[in-house]
Amino acid sequence: MVSRVVFGRGSFNQLDEILASKRKGRNAPFIFYVDDVFKGNHWLTSRIALSYKDKIIYVPTKEEPSTDQIDQLVEDIILEYSELPSGIIGIGGGIVMDIAKAVSLMLTNKGESKDYQGWDLIKHPAIYHVGIPTISGTGAEVSRTTILTGPIRKLGINSDFTPFDQVILDPELTKDVPKKQWFYTGMDCFVHCVESLNGTFLNAFSQSYGEKAFELCKEIFLEDNLSKEEAQNKLMMASWHGGMSIAYSQVGVAHAMSYGLGYLLGIKHGVGNCIVFDHLEEFYPEGVAIFKQMKAKHNIELPQGICADLEQDQFDKMIDVALSLEPLWENAIGKNWNTIITRQKLLELYKKM
Repeated sequence: MVSRVVFGRGSFNQLDEILASKRKGRNAPFIFYVDDVFKGNHWLTSRIALSYKDKIIYVPTKEEPSTDQIDQLVEDIILEYSELPSGIIGIGGGIVMDIAKAVSLMLTNKGESKDYQGWDLIKHPAIYHVGIPTISGTGAEVSRTTILTGPIRKLGINSDFTPFDQVILDPELTKDVPKKQWFYTGMDCFVHCVESLNGTFLNAFSQSYGEKAFELCKEIFLEDNLSKEEAQNKLMMASWHGGMSIAYSQVGVAHAMSYGLGYLLGIKHGVGNCIVFDHLEEFYPEGVAIFKQMKAKHNIELPQGICADLEQDQFDKMIDVALSLEPLWENAIGKNWNTIITRQKLLELYKKM
């Protein structure tokens, strides 16, 4: 679990104070990875206090993180500094937080990041790393994975060393999120809840978090009795609870299939989940019905026909990626999942998208 959490509007102002005790010396910098949407945004960047050799690196988020990108960022740090950083801080959405987690892991584990895609392959603890979400829903601030697109598959580095050492949850940082992005990322949280609560890995621990996040999502996306600030506060907590729920169980069909879309077509995770989930009544009838209500209420039109012009070998690549995520299928269907989830079944589902 994340060992330290600060929550509250304006809590981002405590960043300097929180980091001060973790500084290891003049030559051990803090590296801040910041979503490049905040470049030139004085309201946010002026509150990042730099000392000695500290550095802000603005991260483009048009594409999701790749293993090559992580390896390059790690190499840049090793070449530029004589000592390991005092800490890595990710300020942004799921992409930026995943980059911060992955870099902090790869600074202490030899080799290439693609070699650690999977479950419990990391051998050494990461360096100190901090997550500061500026959008709510991904659960990246609390999860034990960092999702990377590698040469063969899209898969996380899942380990006990992946979660952040410190998280700052400041709902004010989400104030400028565009409406569609707010919806897609919020639905990532909603799908986490549905997949966790309907999975075979469910236990009382994950269920308690999943149920709370599920209720918060319904309140935020279906009811009209929250102020903007209350909705921001609650969605940030829904993201946390949804992430905690899957940290102690697992996701399911929507995530497995959206990884395929992400790997082949570069479709971002939030919208990819929505595109897939829209067609999963067979697996999650109640959740999909509620999702369609939310979609209608907020006038969201999902991209259509994204798989219309694909060749068979492209479908095969997506199916390979989806089928490689065995724990997700086992959670969704059970131990005999591969008697139900055939290549033909996945092909039919992808063709609907």
